[in-house]
Amino acid sequence: MSDAQENGASAEGQDLQMPGLRILAQYTKDLSFENPNAPDSLRPRENSPEINVQINVNATPLSETEFEAELTLNATAKDGETTMFNVELLYAGVFSISNVPQEQLHPFVMIECPRMLFPFARQIISDATARGGFPPLNVDPIDFSALYRQRMMELAAQEQAKQPTQ
Repeated sequence: MSDAQENGASAEGQDLQMPGLRILAQYTKDLSFENPNAPDSLRPRENSPEINVQINVNATPLSETEFEAELTLNATAKDGETTMFNVELLYAGVFSISNVPQEQLHPFVMIECPRMLFPFARQIISDATARGGFPPLNVDPIDFSALYRQRMMELAAQEQAKQPTQ
């Protein structure tokens, strides 16, 4: 029995040190679906439309341990100059984060929180396009870690460009 107690205590101690992420709430903040050329846009076409998907992530601290993370998805389908549909979604969640060192908090929030929100946002986009009369748009999975690194490199380049040359 003492082994079980020791193992249990050690497991509890490890849990206290492990980073923690809990979703306290998740919600649609804004959703817009436009089908500006209906019913013509719903007719069969020879070519598939060109679909452009834009993704943005934002986060706001609510307290020392709680953050609101926002995932914005914009998808536009065009056939030449004709817009078939445009769907915009702002999906957010409130997260409780524990045991993450301060220097790792920003990447943790900007990578892990949208990773948790993405499947739900993807489903909303799929449902909206299907209900708009089109085949469901299933947005490809997103590497939020690569997206974060890319954004940090862009910000560093902007800061470097602001520096006076000597």
